Parts: sequence; structure tokens; C-alpha cells
Amino acid sequence: MSRLGTILAILATLVGVLSVAVFQVGYRQSLRALAQRGASDLQLAADRLTGQLQRYQDLAVLLIEHPSLGAVRYGSSGRSEAEALLLWAIDRTGVLNMAYVTPEGRILAAARPVEGKFPDYVQRAIARARAGALGTGHGLVARAGETPQRAYVFAAPRFREGGGVEGILLLSVNVELLEQEWRGDRPAVFFTDAAGEVYISNRSEILGWQSENLALVPQDGVPPLSRRQVAGFDLWRIDWGPYLPRRALHLSRDLPQVGMRAEALIDLAPGRRLAMLQAAVVALVLLTLGAVLVVLWDRRRALSAVNARLEQRVEARTAELKRAQDELVQAGKLSALGQMSAGLSHELNQPLMAIRQFAENGTLFLEKDKPERAAANLSRIAELAGRMGRIIRNLRAFARQEAEPARRIELGQVLDTALEMTEARIAKEGVALQIDRPAGQVRAMGGEVRLAQVLVNLITNAVDAMGETEDKRLRISLLPGARPQIRVADSGPGIESPEKIFDPFYSTKEVGASEGMGLGLSISYGLVQSFGGAIRGRNLPGGGAEFTVELDGVDG
Repeated sequence: MSRLGTILAILATLVGVLSVAVFQVGYRQSLRALAQRGASDLQLAADRLTGQLQRYQDLAVLLIEHPSLGAVRYGSSGRSEAEALLLWAIDRTGVLNMAYVTPEGRILAAARPVEGKFPDYVQRAIARARAGALGTGHGLVARAGETPQRAYVFAAPRFREGGGVEGILLLSVNVELLEQEWRGDRPAVFFTDAAGEVYISNRSEILGWQSENLALVPQDGVPPLSRRQVAGFDLWRIDWGPYLPRRALHLSRDLPQVGMRAEALIDLAPGRRLAMLQAAVVALVLLTLGAVLVVLWDRRRALSAVNARLEQRVEARTAELKRAQDELVQAGKLSALGQMSAGLSHELNQPLMAIRQFAENGTLFLEKDKPERAAANLSRIAELAGRMGRIIRNLRAFARQEAEPARRIELGQVLDTALEMTEARIAKEGVALQIDRPAGQVRAMGGEVRLAQVLVNLITNAVDAMGETEDKRLRISLLPGARPQIRVADSGPGIESPEKIFDPFYSTKEVGASEGMGLGLSISYGLVQSFGGAIRGRNLPGGGAEFTVELDGVDG
């Protein structure tokens, strides 16, 4: 191999090694970005599922105290009244079925007929409700002549006045109905239960598959997956269908509040394209620079050889002066070019650095195919990612299931939490906020999460009520005492029917103006009563409405 060939081979090897290194570095950077974005997407999906189930849980807790269910003990007329209530409820909520049973599981009333015995998962939920807690479970609901349906069951206990469980309300949620709201969304998300079965997913093709050590075991005829760890990330390579990524970053997190594990498959194709583009640009730059240097080196070497030959010819052939003069002129040009090689290298270094910078920016531009806006868009994306992190952290904390009994809490902290959840809405609507609170702490008996939910509901309702009011004023007062109070007053139009404000399904909003069913204040009423408090609403003499939450005080 010639010396020039050896240099070219070394150059090609060096370019290949550096390109692979650039690809690896860029790939790891893209994995970190994808992991952060994927974790946020997975958290949103998990919060959406728990939020959907929370609505049905609240419905079960609300209906269990309905007088019609207590009337079952009075015979067939009472049973008819209870079944009418349950049928009315499932017709308006999309629930699969509701049944009111004894603590032993004997059916007292049901919206739809129940065939055979309750499955094991329902029996376990009944057993937990019989112990006085809210029972949950999930499994298949089968009816004669129909395809089995996936269900998530809540079992809410009804307590006797003297203590003990009087009855249990079973509420079966249609899981497929939950999935319809987010099926096909990105990324691919699935929820596995304690047995490792994929029970809920926005990709129907993997429903019912089993999971072993976080790796899905495909059904017959589907190729298995291959896994590897890169920079601490779990990467999967699969071929399970057109709606699942072939190369994916696998993320997971436990959801103890619903007894499942949330998992996501984040498509790696954008990150790989970005890393490959970075490596290709670096290789192109290095090859261009190497080619220029090789050409300059070869010219310098040729110049040295020409100079040597010219010297020999001058000494040997003095008679051929004219020819020698022409060759010396040409040799002078080559020599000058050789002397300029160092300067050319320096001059090439400046555009090389610029090319490198343009290359790094260009990779981001080409990814979105919007070169004129990519940089600004990515900056904006970074700002929005920081803000969603903060609502979730708040929604997650806010949506956290609180099953503990009432205990001593500091009302100022609960009020601060509610204000943090609603400050953006208050500022957006241009509401003037006034907070009246004592200097010291105010303690009472209650639940932090439940009381925060009540305050957020009252504040949101107040802001809604002032939607068409020019003078928007919201005043929140924290009053200490033997029974501490929290008062929320607004400058809106007031309450049309104060005596009905806490009735279930009562709403002052126009039809279509809200997604709620008029249960907000009714649920708040039940939450405050659950820890021994009281809530009242009234119209103020000067206009507007005021809601007062009164709690049991504590000594010290």
C-alpha cells in the first residue's frame, strides 16, 4: 500500500471512530431527553386513569348513603325503589352495573340481573368493605351470550347507626369505556396488575398479555423482544405491530392507589435520527478537513520532489536555461503554495468551527422540519415542560387517595395548598384576592387532602360565579376558636336557591356550561361531614355569596 493510501485508511478509520463516538454521546443525550418527556407522559396517563376511577369511586361513596338503599329492608317496595335508583345512576354514568348486597354478599337490589356467583375479585372487594374500608378489584364480567367485559369494581360500605356494616354497594366500571378517551394516544401505555397481566392499555393489541420482570411475553406467533441497558435505560426491540415502536425506551412506575403498575414504550426513532444526523455531520466535516489536509500534504511533497529535480537539472543542464527558467517559475508557485498551507489550515479552522455550530443547530432544525422556528420552539417546549412538572406534582398530591381518619391539621397549610392549586385561575380571571388570617397557627380535626379538595371546589365555584361580574372580589377568612372556620366570600350574583345548594345533582350553571354533574358541593358536604365538620352557604346582604366551613377545634 502506498504512503498516501495508508494515510487515507488512517483518516477513514479515525473518522469512523469519532463518528461512532459522536453517535453514542448524542444517543445518550437523546435518551435522557426522551426519558424526561416520557416520564411526564407516563405520569399524565397514570393521573388520568386514577382521576377517571376517582370519579366512579366518589359516585359509589355518594350513593351508598342514599335513603333509597336503606329502604331495602322494608320489603319488595323498598327493593324496587333501590333498583330504580341504581338503574337511574348507571344510565347516566356508563357504569356496567350496580348492586346493593349484604355484608355476606347476598344481593338485595341490582340495576341489572347478576348471573351466578360473584367472581373472586368481587368477593375480595366485598370482604374489604365488610371490614369497613372501600374495597376494589378488577376482572372480567361475563353474561350469557355476550363477550366478557373488563371491569374495575368498587365496594363501598354502608354503616349502621350503632356501628358495623349494614350493606355494601358494588359499582362495576367499564374499563373499555375509560380507554376510549385516550386509545391511540402517544406514547404506548399499558397497566399491568399484580398477576402481571396487561389489563388496561391504549394499544388494544397487547391486552391480556403477561409480564415477566417488566418484559412482555408475547402471544403465539408474535416475535419475542430483545432488551439491553444503555446508560442505565431499559431499551426494547420489538416487532408487535404497526402501532407500537420497533425500538422503544421502557419506563414504569407503581400505582398502589389502583393496585397496578403503569408502563410506557417511548419511540426511540426521533432520538436515533438526531444522533445519526449529528454523527453524519461530524463525519462530513472531518472528511472535508482531512481531504484538504491530504491534498495540501501531497502538494507539499510534490513540491519538494520538484525542487530536488530542478536543482539536479540546473547543475546538469545549464544549456537548457529557458526550460529550466520555466520549471523554476512553476516550482516557485508550488513552493509558495506549500508555504501557505499553514495559513490555509488556520483559515479553514474558522469556518470549520462555524460549520460545527451550524451542524448542531441544524440537527434540531431538521428534526422538526421547521428550520426557521425550531430553536424558538424548543426553548418554548423546555419552559412548558418545567410548568406541567409543577401541576401534576400538585394534581398527584391533590389526587392522592386519603384513607386516614380525621386528625389534627394546620388550616393555614391546607389553605396555602388550595390557593397554590387555584392561583393561576384566579389571576387569569382578574379576581382581586383578600386573605384574612391570624398570625399564629389554627388547628382543627380533619383530613388535609379532603379539606384541600373542599376549598379548591369553593374557590373555583366562586371564580365561576363572578364570570360575568365587572367587580370581581374574593375574600377568604380563617377564623380561630373552639370551632375554627374558613369563609369563602365572592362578589358574584349570589345563590339562587340556598336551601338546595348541597343537594346532589343540583347546579346553578347552564346546561353545557360545565362538565360536572352538580355533585361538587354535595361531595364537599360529605367530605366535611366525614371528619365531624359542617358547611353552610348563604347570600351576603351587600351582594355575593359566602360559604363557611366549620370544623372541630383541638386543644393547644
